[in-house]
Amino acid sequence: MEIVTYPAEVLTKTARKVGRGDIERVRKLVNDMAETMIEGEGIGLAANQVDELLRVIVVRDLEANEVHYYLNPTITKGQGEALGEEGCLSFPGLAGLIPRYETVTVKFQDLDLKSYRVELEGLAARTVQHEIDHLNGITIKDRSTVELYHRREEEEEAERPSKRHAVLN
Repeated sequence: MEIVTYPAEVLTKTARKVGRGDIERVRKLVNDMAETMIEGEGIGLAANQVDELLRVIVVRDLEANEVHYYLNPTITKGQGEALGEEGCLSFPGLAGLIPRYETVTVKFQDLDLKSYRVELEGLAARTVQHEIDHLNGITIKDRSTVELYHRREEEEEAERPSKRHAVLN
């Protein structure tokens, strides 16, 4: 899949909720998105970023070497606040300083549209917030407290996840 880059209009649109009629398409979509995210050396990807206006995100758990998917995710609770640097596959080479909750509770659905809640913290919480922003048409350009800037190549190398393949959960 191709990753859509700024200023593509789809990045400013709100994605629609996944319904029963979308499930077969979404099964393939989550696998394709996971593969695209890994190939792009990212840690999260929203369907908007691959030109699909559906409420679907995939997120890498680097420690467990897994990829998790979330359908129709919403943040139901957030605690604490931290300012951190974020990049984005739709803004290649750029980063900004983004305030995010340190801990979030996320309500989401699986491919059977069964609902779950999960509490996330740290990088996982930051990544899910970033990807949910995409589903709402919000980018790092909209959230950054500073003008987006070019990351130095050494910093990018040090933070880049390995290319090992993850298991889709």
